[in-house]
Amino acid sequence: MAKKPKIGVFKLTGCAGCQMEIFRMEDEFLDLIKLFDISYWKMAKRDNDDKDLDIALIEGGISTPWEIEEIKCIRKNTKFLVAFGDCAIGGCIPSIRNWIPQMESEEIVYPDPSKICSTKVHGIGEYVKVDAELKGCPPHRKTILELLKSALLKIRPRLRQHPVCVECKFQGNACLITSNKLPCMGPVISGGCGAICPTLGRICEGCFGPMSNPNASALANIFRDIGLNDEDIKRKFRKYSGMSPEFRLEAGH
Repeated sequence: MAKKPKIGVFKLTGCAGCQMEIFRMEDEFLDLIKLFDISYWKMAKRDNDDKDLDIALIEGGISTPWEIEEIKCIRKNTKFLVAFGDCAIGGCIPSIRNWIPQMESEEIVYPDPSKICSTKVHGIGEYVKVDAELKGCPPHRKTILELLKSALLKIRPRLRQHPVCVECKFQGNACLITSNKLPCMGPVISGGCGAICPTLGRICEGCFGPMSNPNASALANIFRDIGLNDEDIKRKFRKYSGMSPEFRLEAGH
């Protein structure tokens, strides 16, 4: 019998929503634990071993010095490291505070910031090599399964890079920008969600991060044409992926 791949699930600075998405895979979860040796997952088990992992799913960004040390240790003990969700990829919503001085953000939250040792929020790729990114806040269950299935087959996972607009077309949605003059982020955001928000008449807020080679400046100009000011546009691009190279200019870097 072939040895099952050892997998670890780790949490850094994040909300645990990405890990919960694994728990929500009720139909597939029992099959997953037959195919993988879940060696480390503190949310799910008492006894954990983080050594010699085949795959590590990292939820959350880096916001403390000891998280920098932790991610480097995980990288050293893992063959295939996955940034699991937008926080691990680029900091996501917690990274909004990067746009104000670190001391100021600590003073807003803590009565005595002298006891706090934190840094600006970054994705794990700031400190270690990342082998794959599962985009989303949280990633879609189909994307998670695609990566795990590919790991078993030892092939490259097929991860979506096209924009949300493609999925809107599949759903038969009218464009919220051209039809209703609404500031939808869909043209520059990776698909994979099935265009859930536009299908319900809501603009895409950007929770799957930048698509491949997005034209962010063109979308920013469209937003100006429909009435957004520069501060509004900065907030749009900062919300989920303001620290990404693709959006930093529009976010006000």
